[in-house]
Amino acid sequence: MTGTALVRLAAGDFRDRVRRPVYAVTLLAAVALGLLAVPAADSRWAIIDVGGNRGVYNSAWVGTATALAGALWLTVGGFWVVRGGIVRDAAGRVGEILAATPLRTAGYLAAKFLANLLVLASMLGVLAGTALVLQLVRGEDRAVHPLALFGPFALIALPLIAVTAAAAVLFDTVPPLRAGFGNVVWFVLSLVLAIGGQSADAPFGGIGVQQATQSMVDALRRQQLPFGDGEFSLGLTQVPEPLHTFGWDGAQFSGGFLATRLAIVACAAAPALLPALWFGRFDPARNPGRTAATTATAVAARPVAEPAEPVAPAAPGPFGAQPHTAPVRAGAAFGRLLVGQTRILVQGVPWTWWAVTAALGAAALAVPLPLVTGLMLPALWLWPVLIWSRLGSQQVENGLEELLAAHPAPRLRLLADWASGVLLAAVAGLGPLLRMLIAGDAAGAAHWLAGALFVPALALGLGTVVRSHRPFQALYLPLWYLLVNQVRAVDFMGAVRTAGRPDGPSPLLVAALAAALLGAAVLAGAARRDVKR
Repeated sequence: MTGTALVRLAAGDFRDRVRRPVYAVTLLAAVALGLLAVPAADSRWAIIDVGGNRGVYNSAWVGTATALAGALWLTVGGFWVVRGGIVRDAAGRVGEILAATPLRTAGYLAAKFLANLLVLASMLGVLAGTALVLQLVRGEDRAVHPLALFGPFALIALPLIAVTAAAAVLFDTVPPLRAGFGNVVWFVLSLVLAIGGQSADAPFGGIGVQQATQSMVDALRRQQLPFGDGEFSLGLTQVPEPLHTFGWDGAQFSGGFLATRLAIVACAAAPALLPALWFGRFDPARNPGRTAATTATAVAARPVAEPAEPVAPAAPGPFGAQPHTAPVRAGAAFGRLLVGQTRILVQGVPWTWWAVTAALGAAALAVPLPLVTGLMLPALWLWPVLIWSRLGSQQVENGLEELLAAHPAPRLRLLADWASGVLLAAVAGLGPLLRMLIAGDAAGAAHWLAGALFVPALALGLGTVVRSHRPFQALYLPLWYLLVNQVRAVDFMGAVRTAGRPDGPSPLLVAALAAALLGAAVLAGAARRDVKR
């Protein structure tokens, strides 16, 4: 495969990816995180905290903070955007066309890796522009130094997104990792990469923050400013008071460090090309059965509709019209819809999943209340993440959208879809709820109810608007991680407590947000139906 053909294949894949709604959603989330990386001067939120200090908002600090925040988010959220290209080629019969061409497997995988890298790099470019705007808007130092501002994006963020692009190709070719389970695995691996990569002993210099950290501490010492124990904190945290400022003009990176950055980008291609050892490139002659298995991954979840029983036509009325039939009560119709949507939602869930849910729920009845609210409930409401992510998207991803469009009450069906997710949340969190009621924790029970309403609404809203299950997984897992790390601003289930009482947003606020998400889903569905008419 020539270099020109590889670039054309990658460019076509890139254009297809950036047209998808999930790209826009992830990009907006990255820009929002960039705003958090450079908050207002009096803000109590921080991405980088050096012993209670932050740098003056000059090019070096804004570029470094935004690059680090963007790299961490694109490592997690960007993975959901770029993965799945190989499965889509199989489901869309593009793979059969590619199998008939002289295209080699290594060339195909290299094109997928390059397309993934282009998608993530385009997001990184938007973040770099955001950093420039933020420096000018915050106004602490408006002198723009391009190398200091944009250098961190190339030296810190680019190697991380190269690893992410390669991992997406690798996961798409390993059957157990193709589906939602692979998304959860990557979330855990990305946390290990982000946390372990800050160590001074990390291979290839880790994620590249050690040199910047040491430079910041040296600047504080030169300016004779207090910095506690010099502890460096990277990640969204809430501080008791606004951070103190100090002057920092950026780190001086050595030639060895620059070489390791280039080595990471070059070595990232290895895991992307590794599947050439087993991937059949949709060629049944080379690997019989593999193509069918790959295609089955995309369509296995499609439920097979049972043939309807024939219904005898009613006798015509005196003027040729059909006789009036008794109206179906709305409550009975909704009940049948809820039962049907619940069966669809949990279709294919193995009995072992229910056994683990029951075991965790029973354990919640026997442990102290702080452990229930701080650990057991979050664990039980992480467990159904792959099932919740089906809400609002499975009819699109399984090719049933046109069939369901004929439903006479689309809003009622959407409401039943959300209610099935609420029912799943109630079943999964039943043990912690009973434990809170036994302990007389009415406030905790109120937060539990709000969380049970909110999580399915978030899944349904994102699934309906973006038409994919991935945005919910990409957003919910980081939210859950922040919650278990005691960030009260995102506590939607009452897990963060002060003096034994929930200390996060009020249940009414969480329930209102759930209602807004549900309304967004209804409006998105109505707008889509109007366009089709």
